[in-house]
Amino acid sequence: MSVRQATAPPGRGWEAPGEISVLHVDMDAFYASVSLLDHPELRGLPVVIGGGWRSVVLCASYEARTFGVRSGMPMATARRLCPSAVVVRPDHDRYARVSEAVMAVFAEVTPRVQPVSLEEAFLDISAAGRQWGTPGSIARWIRDTIADEQRITCSVGGAPSKAVAKMASKVAKPDGMRMVTGPEVVPFLHPMPVGALWGVGEATEEQLHQLGLRTMAQLAHVPEATLRRALGDATAARLHALAWGQDASFDPVAPPALERSVGSSETFAHDIDDPEEIRRRLLRLAERTASRMRHGGVLGRTVVLTVRFSDFTTITRSRTIAVPTDVTRDVHATACALFDALGLQRARIRLLGVRVEGITEARQTLVQGRLDEPERGWREAERAMDRAAARFGEQAVRPASLITVGEARAGAGQHPEGRAGQRWGNTG
Repeated sequence: MSVRQATAPPGRGWEAPGEISVLHVDMDAFYASVSLLDHPELRGLPVVIGGGWRSVVLCASYEARTFGVRSGMPMATARRLCPSAVVVRPDHDRYARVSEAVMAVFAEVTPRVQPVSLEEAFLDISAAGRQWGTPGSIARWIRDTIADEQRITCSVGGAPSKAVAKMASKVAKPDGMRMVTGPEVVPFLHPMPVGALWGVGEATEEQLHQLGLRTMAQLAHVPEATLRRALGDATAARLHALAWGQDASFDPVAPPALERSVGSSETFAHDIDDPEEIRRRLLRLAERTASRMRHGGVLGRTVVLTVRFSDFTTITRSRTIAVPTDVTRDVHATACALFDALGLQRARIRLLGVRVEGITEARQTLVQGRLDEPERGWREAERAMDRAAARFGEQAVRPASLITVGEARAGAGQHPEGRAGQRWGNTG
């Protein structure tokens, strides 16, 4: 049983078969929601995710949004709008891990997943009905699974096209779902303001307002020639089509092209020079890199090590291994061998990076096993660890040598704002 009940969309006939072929899944205040998993004491407070005062807002909780705080807004502006807000520094590695787990949920439904960012994606479910049922059933399963396993919520929109599905998910926010069948598309769109149309920014919205166009119905019925004089041929044709729910320019759902490399890097708060500490850091980077490869269904043959010293001098070294891999143990051993070959004597290091190149799709790559290799080896063990981390969090299973590093990062090694946040009202 789910930790919360999915909300059924209004209307009837919303899950008519064969009409809803695209889902748009969007996490609710993703960065804030993930950060609050580590800071439950901040729930219900206006929380802003961002860096220093001269940076911009990465994300705002819904409580902060009631004050007008929005993503991309300068921190100084957000501070003026909401003096009582709590600032939490972003944890990008944590966000990437949760995003990978969420994308893995999508991949269970269909291989045709088009990520838009860490927090949203389109899914082509046109061939998923026989196994998964109606679009509404699929949306409910996705929402319940993410809520149960990641303890965050998402909103889902379903429609015959990507643009309408995206607008439907926005209407459903937060923590809801809205399915729009073919016959419902025009009645769904036309009462909406023109600013809600996908791709209409502030400048275009203002141009439409100057033409007296406030709703999508008005936009749909204005002569296209009038739009062309104001907006140009391409923009006018696209917006006019979208106002009628026609989305040919954005279809179909397109999975991303295969990445040429997968990697992770870390800049340290303080330079490090201890060889054992360096090996632990390389293990952490190798674990992240290999995990992303497994989630992406790829293997790689060339391991690249990046080392940046305290004077900002940067060097890279690479080694190609005999057999393509996505195993942390293999990536880490190669990275350590590359580091040892440098012959450094207590050099102070500012950044380490581990990257794997020579990427191929795992399902299309023949991997020759060794004669002495057990039937179930490190690859199977690490896939089991991935499943445990996806279900119970990244700290559920990890190499023993990383425990000390993890505890140190959660303690005095982090900026105070990164641990518990800081209230603007209490700053000098």
